Amino acid sequence: MNVDFSEAVTRLQVIVDSVVRAIPNLIIAMLMIAVFFLLARLVRVAVMRVTNRARYRRGQTLGMVLGRLCYWLVLIIGFALGAVIIFPEFSFAQMIQLFGLGSVAVGFAFRDVLQNFLTGIILLLSEPFRIGDQIISDNYEGTVETINTRATTIRTYDGRRVVIPNSDLYTMPVVVLTAFERRRIDEDVRITYDSDIAVAKALIMDAIEQAEKEDVLVSPPPTVVVTGYENFYINLRVRWWIDPPLFQHLIRSRDLILTEIKTAIDADDRVHLAVPERRLVLPDDRVFSRRNGPGD
Repeated sequence: MNVDFSEAVTRLQVIVDSVVRAIPNLIIAMLMIAVFFLLARLVRVAVMRVTNRARYRRGQTLGMVLGRLCYWLVLIIGFALGAVIIFPEFSFAQMIQLFGLGSVAVGFAFRDVLQNFLTGIILLLSEPFRIGDQIISDNYEGTVETINTRATTIRTYDGRRVVIPNSDLYTMPVVVLTAFERRRIDEDVRITYDSDIAVAKALIMDAIEQAEKEDVLVSPPPTVVVTGYENFYINLRVRWWIDPPLFQHLIRSRDLILTEIKTAIDADDRVHLAVPERRLVLPDDRVFSRRNGPGD
């Protein structure tokens, strides 16, 4: 039985001839892709430097993101031109059309990813908060560590890392605790009705003055105002300002001021701190009262 390999040899020769003819185009395409690769790196470095120089420290993350975008854009253009050189029958217009159809399909498949990406770019451009700011988002509070194109990470005060999608930060309210240089602290001090309000205010103001100067700002000055008369106590609202407005500084200042206020009031018999009281009325109109301390 004779086997005829002439047809197979002919086809193999055609393939080899096609490959040989395509070698120059392949070399040119590889050289072009290499050039665009170097150009993409140069564009990325240039964009990062320009952005960082224009926006100083705050532009580092934005410059990195824009640099990556420009990097991949230049690379895609280089690969598209290389494909046109390797396959001359495949025009550049057809390549753009193919990319357009592909982008629509990718857009439907990765809608949430693209939404977070676009909102991340908006957050980086508008800068409602920056890296190092302390923010509150939903039930999370902490310090902003990174702002990426997909999500923003914050470090909570108890050492946990929370990753929040950028779309949530864009659509939900965000409280920026360190947006300004100063921050006000409000605390309520409750005194009994037999206390002298004027003396109580003077004692509280003196206690605040006894605090360290770096814990309380002189301007705006601290204030003590009566905010209401409740069933068993008079409520005094104590307000003072701190700088910087960091959570750690707030805790330290609150601890110092409230300790000084308690010490000052306990040393004066004209003012008494109110203690929560429970009253139990029995059917025979007898009334039992009990003052509750912490933990009761």
